[in-house]
Amino acid sequence: MSVCPLDFRYGRAQMREIFSEESRLRKLLEVEAALARAHARVGTIPKGDAEAISKAAAGGAVSLERVREIEAEIKHDIMAVAKALTEVSGPAGRFVHLGATSNDIIDTATALQIREALTLFTAALEEFAEVLCSLAERHAKTVMVGRTHGQWAVPTTFGLKMAVFAAEIGRHIVRLEEMRDRVCVGKMMGAVGTGAGLGPKALQLQAFLMMDLGLTPPTATTQVVQRDRHIELICALANVATSLEKFATEVRNLQRPEIGEVQEAFDVEKQVGSSTMAHKRNPITSEKICGLARVARGFVTPMFESAVMWHERDLTNSSAERFILPHVFLLVDEIVDDGTDVFAALQVYPDAMRRNLEATKGLIMGEPAMLALVERGMGRQEAHELVRRCSMLAEENEMTLREALLKDREAARLLKAKDLDVILDPSRYIGSAEQIVKNVLAEVRART
Repeated sequence: MSVCPLDFRYGRAQMREIFSEESRLRKLLEVEAALARAHARVGTIPKGDAEAISKAAAGGAVSLERVREIEAEIKHDIMAVAKALTEVSGPAGRFVHLGATSNDIIDTATALQIREALTLFTAALEEFAEVLCSLAERHAKTVMVGRTHGQWAVPTTFGLKMAVFAAEIGRHIVRLEEMRDRVCVGKMMGAVGTGAGLGPKALQLQAFLMMDLGLTPPTATTQVVQRDRHIELICALANVATSLEKFATEVRNLQRPEIGEVQEAFDVEKQVGSSTMAHKRNPITSEKICGLARVARGFVTPMFESAVMWHERDLTNSSAERFILPHVFLLVDEIVDDGTDVFAALQVYPDAMRRNLEATKGLIMGEPAMLALVERGMGRQEAHELVRRCSMLAEENEMTLREALLKDREAARLLKAKDLDVILDPSRYIGSAEQIVKNVLAEVRART
């Protein structure tokens, strides 16, 4: 019986497979096999025995069922894996797990999972970045209301909005690549990190093992890989989730009927928006992104707490981390996948954007009006006060800003009707938006 929604509702199959119990066992066995090969390479066990252990580990002879049986008896998960591998390795089995402690195997297997998950996740981020770039490119000159504090600000373009999002995702991709070597780190230095049980060539053995597995060797550890690495990873993933929540919140706000500038794709033939309000077209995927992002961020604190262990190690981190890493990867991967779906099929309504610009009655163009007055000789503060006064008058009397300016004696002296036709045109006041979009596209696409 499934309890966790990750088992039946959330999470891509590819990411779920990486963190499945079967995949975890394969990686634990892969580390045990690499340990045997490293021993052979430094001369502590015969090469033939290392080959026998490697063959047994990779050949499917160790079953999850057998490991569970042994663990039920001895109450130790990694020793159960070692015993199961010993059983199928023949005479070479006497060398299985030689000199290692449990967390040598656990942390190194975790690093293999992290590396695989990061590769899949980064590819998903790159796909999402390109979806945002395409939207930015298509709407580089699509003028819309810019809003600050939820109020009319000055015009912007929808393309610039999407370019800002794309640039943010580009930075996340860079962060993940930069941290890869810091977080894809295993260890093989025994019970307290001295390597005593692995012999005088312990450091060489560890280096060979990490090279074999394609992981970064640590400079120093205790019984465990230090959790500052995992904290960096989980915080980075939570950061991605936060960006996606921000983007999804923008979709939700712009989809409000009184704004109506974008909308999530909706299958009008089949999709149901509400069980009682038949007219509804809810931004359900964007809302889902926001909800899951909050859950993902909730794992940040337990990850920080897991870094604090007594002396060379205790077990307080273990149970928490069984939740943290797979859940955060699955949740944030799902969030990015949903974000790609939302923005790839996003319905954008330029007509509504123009309508909303017109609804401001020119008030959104107060800044260019002020600057025009300054260009014609008025002091900046004086021009600001004049436009502020005219804006208040326009709102109180349901006039346009143009009408209010023409009624003002000082403004009318400097700004003629034909001047205002140009000055108050939103399409002429988008600054460098188009060039910024081009800059972002070049930057992000160069990275992906």
